Amino acid sequence: MKKNYVLDTNVLIHDPESIYKFEDNNVIIPFPVLEEIDGLKNRNDKVAKSAREVNRILDNIRKEGNLQKGIKLKNGGILKILALTSKDLKASIPDFLGNSKDDFIIYYALNLKNSIKDIETIFVSKDLNLRIKSESIGIKSEDYLNDKIDMKFMYDGYISKKDLDLNSDTFNLSQASLNKDEIYPNIYLETQNNNYKLNAEKSNFEKINITFNTEILNIKPRNIEQLFALDALLDDSIPFVTLIGMAGTGKTLLALAAGIFMTLELKKYSKLLISKPVIPMGKDIGYLPGSIEEKMKPWLQPIYDNMDYLFSGKGKSPEEYLTKKQLIEIEVLSYIRGRSIPNQYIIIDEAQNLTPAEVKTILTRVGENTKIVLTGDPYQIDNPYLDESSNGLVYAASKFKYIDISSNIIMKKGERSKLASYSAKIL
Repeated sequence: MKKNYVLDTNVLIHDPESIYKFEDNNVIIPFPVLEEIDGLKNRNDKVAKSAREVNRILDNIRKEGNLQKGIKLKNGGILKILALTSKDLKASIPDFLGNSKDDFIIYYALNLKNSIKDIETIFVSKDLNLRIKSESIGIKSEDYLNDKIDMKFMYDGYISKKDLDLNSDTFNLSQASLNKDEIYPNIYLETQNNNYKLNAEKSNFEKINITFNTEILNIKPRNIEQLFALDALLDDSIPFVTLIGMAGTGKTLLALAAGIFMTLELKKYSKLLISKPVIPMGKDIGYLPGSIEEKMKPWLQPIYDNMDYLFSGKGKSPEEYLTKKQLIEIEVLSYIRGRSIPNQYIIIDEAQNLTPAEVKTILTRVGENTKIVLTGDPYQIDNPYLDESSNGLVYAASKFKYIDISSNIIMKKGERSKLASYSAKIL
């Protein structure tokens, strides 16, 4: 049975193509949403880019018919722009709704619900408070669920089979007696004696060379998750790696160590590019004095701390390398759009604060012979419209699990300190 889905502004900004994601139902955009979109289009950030994209999509659709009456979409749904006049109002605005655009958008949904009783009206918003307000006045509300990934069903990136006694350098899938539903390209296997990685092209598990004695830039893997992560980070045949885990599991430290090692020592890449989202994403950093590196330093202090650790005892400071632009570059994510980035090792830290659309923007900038690593903790999100299931890090890791150029490792064991590990778990 068809439904009326009333979209909030933040849904369209989150995913400009969201209007195509509601199957054959009616997609309703209240006129105040268009006003909000118009007010956002001239900003100098990712939000403005999304606003302009929404306008382009709507402009193309309007050529197919009348937006007020409804235009059939390519997926079978109907798109309508709802513009209410005094004649259209079926009820006065309730006293408990204020004069803000958000409240007026809710009123549009309420008016539609009262006007068309034979079709269920659902208000869709990324704003938790607006969803609560909608439900409190009798309007069913939902989060935008199209890009949500249930963390309970995320694959770990490795399988532990310590009962397997294997000493060969390679073996086929049938020898491992594994559940085929657990098998993904580049998945790792821990056995009694050795550790292996699946070569999807050959349908074989191959022994990896990284061990607990492997040391790069002062560090060795401390647990099996770090061991597998380090192997993926050092494998230039895997251009996309995601490391997901709580604070203190070593995600950023391992990524930096591998990136520096591959760039500065092995010369596999011409440059190491490092960045992280500035929350709110795309905020102009021009008000801070100095160069980009100096402006970004407050946001990137954890990366500097990790670099200090990696360079300790070597008589080198991170600043020595950061001033050499040909080797290490600090980039603002807002400036990546439009670039093509070949032959670089890219690390995006705190990627859980990116939307799926933002991750797509970043990944589509990757050129030939570039490796990109996303790290983050999906349970520590600063973006008000994202959660552990809808952020770009988890979304990308899940979508790439069947692709043989990617690897994902879920890192669960904290190694920073006992206090840090317990704090991450119980607080």
